Amino acid sequence: MAEATVDGTVRLGGIPPLGVVAETPALAWLPVAGPSITAAERAAVADAVQHAWYAAAGSCVRRFERAFAELHAVRHAIALPSCTSAIHLACAAWDLGPGDEVLVPELTWIASAAPAVQLGAEVGFVDVDPRTWCLDVDALARRIGPRTRAVVAVDLYGNLPDYGRLRALCRERGVHLLEDAAEAIGTTCGAQRAGTFGDVGVFSFHGSKTLTTGEGGMLLTNDDALAARVRVLQDHGRTPGDRSFACDEVAFKYKMTDLQAALGGAQLGRLDELVAGKRALFARYRELLADVPGLAWNDAGPKVDACPWMTTIVLTDRPASERTRLQAALAAAGIDSRPFFPPLSSTPAFAGMPSAQRAGRTNGHANRIGPRGLNLPSALSLTPSDLERVAAVVRATLAR
Repeated sequence: MAEATVDGTVRLGGIPPLGVVAETPALAWLPVAGPSITAAERAAVADAVQHAWYAAAGSCVRRFERAFAELHAVRHAIALPSCTSAIHLACAAWDLGPGDEVLVPELTWIASAAPAVQLGAEVGFVDVDPRTWCLDVDALARRIGPRTRAVVAVDLYGNLPDYGRLRALCRERGVHLLEDAAEAIGTTCGAQRAGTFGDVGVFSFHGSKTLTTGEGGMLLTNDDALAARVRVLQDHGRTPGDRSFACDEVAFKYKMTDLQAALGGAQLGRLDELVAGKRALFARYRELLADVPGLAWNDAGPKVDACPWMTTIVLTDRPASERTRLQAALAAAGIDSRPFFPPLSSTPAFAGMPSAQRAGRTNGHANRIGPRGLNLPSALSLTPSDLERVAAVVRATLAR
């Protein structure tokens, strides 16, 4: 039941408006991730709420897709409700299923692998490069087999694998290459942007990401036939523009709303600013912790201008228990953090698979890096003094 308050706002079921919640004094808790939202985003969403209906329905989505495709110099950009749905649609468009194998890097979020499994394919887990933490091309070359139909390469924390060698290998072996750039918007290698190195590239616009639509994703490709197939699969298996409701097949419902697209379009207009903010956070952390020995950083190397979605450290010379101790010390100081992705094959979701048992024996780099990595607070709302506060706790904890 709605009820009026003294200041004229309205409570729904006794829940205060979000603005009231946001203004309520709270503990000085530093978030691990979060967006930068300005008047531009608020105005864009308000305009969509008012106007993106009836004949204008879908207009914000189409504008967002066109702008994203133009920025990345690709023919097709398809806005979706999540990066996971983008991976799912690519795998479905390639007709992956039982008897097929999809290879993924050991260090990634489960979404990189789950869609292939949901379609009935098997996944195999490949070790990572110890410097970039991304897919190791030599390990992949040893792992590709006769049943391998696709490779998912992940731009982990904004870093890139060696796409020159990776693309050549996939062409040689006749397998599809999907670039999971969920965490890498803004990263470039030369003049080429992340998300454009594979046959398909996918992005995440989750609320924690550098560019956000709250939830959302994007699929990029230059393959006209694949893009057309994805357009059918994303809307219940019917031809785009169809009004007869006579679907040709059973497919999916994967569409972005105009409200999300309006937010995304405004964020895209500020992309240079958002990327600069992430890079500044990373650079300042490295300055503040330069004298702490035994830390490896998510540094992609001289050929890649990375946009670190999260600033991540790996405790290279310490036991894995030290990460737990550091995370506890940060929490005690009111500072949020997140562990590095664990080796995917070690998670309960995959533990019973033969390919997971094999990975546990062979993927030494991932098995060492994952348990020792920690994501430091990387929200775009953090101030210089916030970063100093984080660094002080890291330095003091690791000195003991």
